[in-house]
Amino acid sequence: LNHDMTLPEFKFIWYMEYSHRMWGRAVGLAYLLPAAYFWHRGCLSPPLKGRVLALCALVCFQGLLGWYMVKSGLEEKPDSYDIPRVSQYRLAAHLGSALVLYSASLWTGLSLLLPQHKLPETKQLLRLRQYAHGTTALIFLTALSGAFVAGLDAGLVYNSFPKMGERWIPDDLLAFSPVLRNIFENPTTVQFDHRILGIASITAVTALYFFSRKIPLPRRTRMAVTSLLAVACMQ
Repeated sequence: LNHDMTLPEFKFIWYMEYSHRMWGRAVGLAYLLPAAYFWHRGCLSPPLKGRVLALCALVCFQGLLGWYMVKSGLEEKPDSYDIPRVSQYRLAAHLGSALVLYSASLWTGLSLLLPQHKLPETKQLLRLRQYAHGTTALIFLTALSGAFVAGLDAGLVYNSFPKMGERWIPDDLLAFSPVLRNIFENPTTVQFDHRILGIASITAVTALYFFSRKIPLPRRTRMAVTSLLAVACMQ
């Protein structure tokens, strides 16, 4: 399929993959070596030890998932002349694991560096916290749907917005059988879902911002919500 690829073109994709692997191993060492040092020096509390172990295990699992994902793109499919690609399921798992690892690392670091604000547990504050958690889950789901778009090259199916071609809802949205397969394997449905989730995410972030303006919050929290809205708009 790639008989016309030149040696420089092959080197380009080879070095991209090689750099990604080396960078991942560097990240692993950046976790494991300091963790072992601080553990040996007795700097970690029992709860923090459990969190450090969980993060280190997640780093190793992330590397294993990466290998498992790449392996799917190297398997010969009998009687198939399609473009070689990795499994969209494994790609989504690899991305999702990376997002969990990054979020858990950032949360752990900030909880150690910044003192927690003691705020009165009002009904409005509890609602804001619940809504923030729901928005986080929606953004995470949107990112995972992006992995399915990438894995299936679904972004190439329609390049118009807000309509998909001449329609709001394309004809081949439920072309696969059973219906559930369309969500994960039909490029049209995958792109449609990603669009809807993206719009829902920025709507939820905007609503979170305006809701937060009605509640007296610490300056740091206000900066975080405002930054979230700015990044969502840029995205």
